[in-house]
Amino acid sequence: MRRSLHPVMNTLTLGVAVVTLTLLYVPLIVVACMSIYKPGKGFTLAAYNRLFHNEAILQAALNTFLLASISTVIATALGTMLAIGIHRFPWGRPARAAYDLLLYLPVVTPDIIIAAALLVAFGMLKNLSTLFDPGLPAMIIGHVSFQIAFVALVVQSRLATIGRGLEEAARDLYASTWQVLWRVTVPMLAPAIVAGAILAITLSLDDFIISFFTHGADSTTLPILIYNQVGRRKEITPEMHAVATLSVLVTVLLVIGLERLTRRDEKQ
Repeated sequence: MRRSLHPVMNTLTLGVAVVTLTLLYVPLIVVACMSIYKPGKGFTLAAYNRLFHNEAILQAALNTFLLASISTVIATALGTMLAIGIHRFPWGRPARAAYDLLLYLPVVTPDIIIAAALLVAFGMLKNLSTLFDPGLPAMIIGHVSFQIAFVALVVQSRLATIGRGLEEAARDLYASTWQVLWRVTVPMLAPAIVAGAILAITLSLDDFIISFFTHGADSTTLPILIYNQVGRRKEITPEMHAVATLSVLVTVLLVIGLERLTRRDEKQ
């Protein structure tokens, strides 16, 4: 009886896998095809040619790159220090539980809640500094506020894996605190730091809600540009298909890099 169920279960599992992959990737494939195919003219790269000569799109791409790069560097540094501080400092059990809860909150909180909170906070703080005015600096602060938690969680999981044995051995060899940090801890955390940075930059590139709530007139990003053009024209132009295809391609490359880095870390 059990043997007779195996082919049925295998077929069912295969069917579910095919349906799931279809739902995930067919829309992306359709968008990619629409970017290089024009009814009546066949396959053409005219949409990509117009894309690379469109100043509005190029400026939005530059803003997106600057926002993702700067926010990722800041969030990676702060997230790494936060993870080391939480994991290595001898907190009491209640304090450690509270810190863990605060670290997980930005991950599970909906983006719309974070965006609305940032909008209210920036409205109160903009009288103190122009950094909180709508624009690229405010967007960087907004992205860093949710990227830190993701970086810290990735680095913290690595800290739990490597333990403290090598650090204690370095202490026995009379290494100072900074020597232990830069010659032992940071090199061992390097794969996790890079993985956290890749995750952070991917989240930044794909973010729309927080960017929309904090952007200014001269700081439009690609997700905001796509939203504005689609919402105004009520249609998707071939250039938008090309932008979406390139955005997905960049994200896929980052995910592949993260996956290979994780495999290499597991082998080591």
